[in-house]
This record gives sequence, structure tokens and C-alpha cells, in this order.
Amino acid sequence: MLINPQELTANLDRLEEIEKSSLRLVVQALYDYRATALEIFREESDQVADIGEDITREALDRLGMSKIDQRLFGKVDYKRARYLFHSDFAIKQALFVDSKAEKISGERTATLQTSQFSMAVKQIRANQNIEVQGKLPTIIVLKSNPYITTTIFVKFNYDEADSVNELKSITVAAVPNGMLQDKYNPTAEDSIWLVGRNSPMRGEEFRVRLNLANLKQKANWRVQKIPMPPYDFRWDD
Repeated sequence: MLINPQELTANLDRLEEIEKSSLRLVVQALYDYRATALEIFREESDQVADIGEDITREALDRLGMSKIDQRLFGKVDYKRARYLFHSDFAIKQALFVDSKAEKISGERTATLQTSQFSMAVKQIRANQNIEVQGKLPTIIVLKSNPYITTTIFVKFNYDEADSVNELKSITVAAVPNGMLQDKYNPTAEDSIWLVGRNSPMRGEEFRVRLNLANLKQKANWRVQKIPMPPYDFRWDD
């Protein structure tokens, strides 16, 4: 009944279906919760990063999903071992959903740590070609059971006026699994990554920025933007 995630190396189209289905779930949860999210941003006095994490968690918990009684570890806001059911197959999945909140001027990129994705980062930095491997495995094996790793990134784009945070939109992006390296980041010149805001000279941990426009150019559906009420959302396929 369950397919083995290892089989996906020979069926990358199926892997993309898994990630697309997972993105739809997260987008639907946040779309259903967007009016509440707008109110929370206006009323809460917590740090915006903490507000974003809470909203993502509450939205997903409210929608609900299948659950496997297996703990996941990692520096990601929302983690769930679950079954993913498709009309043609089912698979065990390690779903990671991370959140950030940033002013609207920074909505074109998303900052990630290597602990949050399984791709290798191939990019040009300081006029040098570099390659840094993401620390998440493409497949996580827990108690002899393999789980396909899927990372979704949520970005809350807000503006501030008179000390009030106004949520303008929510960007949701599916970060490709490392098995899809050759399609999304085959070389440093053909990349979905931008240089992160960390200083190697100061020993800061490597960070990278996901170029949302470049990712969307590779696969239009991988980046979805949810507007605030009263505007409608339409899935961008």
C-alpha cells in the first residue's frame, strides 16, 4: 500500500506531486485562517517572528491532517510525521513548515538555514563558486521506517504604521527536495539562491536567501501569494 520513498529517485514527477499536494494543504490552512491572522497582527504586541510562528501552527492545527506517532527533530517551527494519501499511492512524510515575518520591502526573498532544507546550495559568493549541502536528509529514516522530507516556507509580509503591524499578504513556497537538485539548482550560475545575510569573517552560521522569483520561474506553482480580505485567492498553477 505504501510506496518506499527511495523509489522516488526514479520517479521525480511523483515527488513533485507530493510537494505540490503538501503546498496546497499549507496554503489552504493559511487561506482559511487569513482573517484571523490579519487581526492577530494588528492586536498582538509580541515579536512579529513569534506571531508568524503561532499563526502557522494554529492554522495547520485547525485544518488538521493525518499523524504518525513519531517525533521529528530540527530547527523548524512546525514538524509533523504523517501519511500523505494520493489517489494513486500513499507515503510516509516528514513535513517541515517554517515561518518568517518581514516587512513588505523584503517579500521577494526568504532567508533559510541549512538545517531547514535538503538541497545543496550552489551559488556564486564573493566571485567564487561555492557549494554548501543542506543538513536535512532527502529521506529521514526513523525506527527503520523511511519518510520523504518535505519543506514548506511561509512568509508573512507586513507593514508598520503608528506602531501597528498591518499584514499585507502571505507567501507560501515549496522548497524542492534534494532529489530535484538537477532541475532547480544544477550549477552556481543556474540557481534559486541569493547570498544570505551572514558574515563568514565573524564566524556567523551560513545562511542563504531563497529567490522566490527564480523558484517560481522554474515551477510556477511552487510559490503562492495569499492576499488579505476582501481579495480572493486563486491558485497559481
